[in-house]
Amino acid sequence: MKARFAIAPLTLALGFSAYVAFHPGRAFAEPRLPHLVAASPFQESGKYTTDPAHTSVGFEIQHLGISKVQGRFTKTEGHLDVNLKDLTKSSVEFKVLTDSVDTAVTPRDNHLRTPDFFDVAKYPEISFKSTSIRKSGKGYIADGTLTIKAVSKKVSIPFKQYGPITDPWGGTRIGVVADPITINRQDYGIAYNDKLPDGTPAVANEVTIKLSLEATKDK
Repeated sequence: MKARFAIAPLTLALGFSAYVAFHPGRAFAEPRLPHLVAASPFQESGKYTTDPAHTSVGFEIQHLGISKVQGRFTKTEGHLDVNLKDLTKSSVEFKVLTDSVDTAVTPRDNHLRTPDFFDVAKYPEISFKSTSIRKSGKGYIADGTLTIKAVSKKVSIPFKQYGPITDPWGGTRIGVVADPITINRQDYGIAYNDKLPDGTPAVANEVTIKLSLEATKDK
């Protein structure tokens, strides 16, 4: 199982309610870090833990066929085994806590926690576990298993990795920015299916997932 740290995506995946609102969100811009690369990166291989304060798992979905709603999960956990000499020998496990779903609209968030969507009482976590990492152009692709509501499916997440760097507190950090991926929520049992009179779904099936993370080397 390998990952330079994939993200899980990873993952993550998401449900949605029937009202429109855009979360202020967080940026997913590509970093510019050439001056921060460590002098001896091979020495920085090892175990890393994601920093939840600087890790973003977001999603976007079409609403009523006319707009897009954005949201995120605010509670995340991840552990990376990073091999900087051969990045394809790295691995990752990552999860989000489903009760932390946040679209900036309290009634909608409460609906997302019900069995219509995430059923957080029964399924408290969404997880991603890598099975391999492969080089792709200037970046990598993390292949692995995404599990939502006890349904596990294979996904592939393109990403770029940055660092390692020495942070202002003397720790060693790496960063990952993933390209957006799209999943079908119905594949994972998120089956809310209200429609408009003309048959347009209130909530689309296709969900775009975005991930950006920082991880700190374990001491």
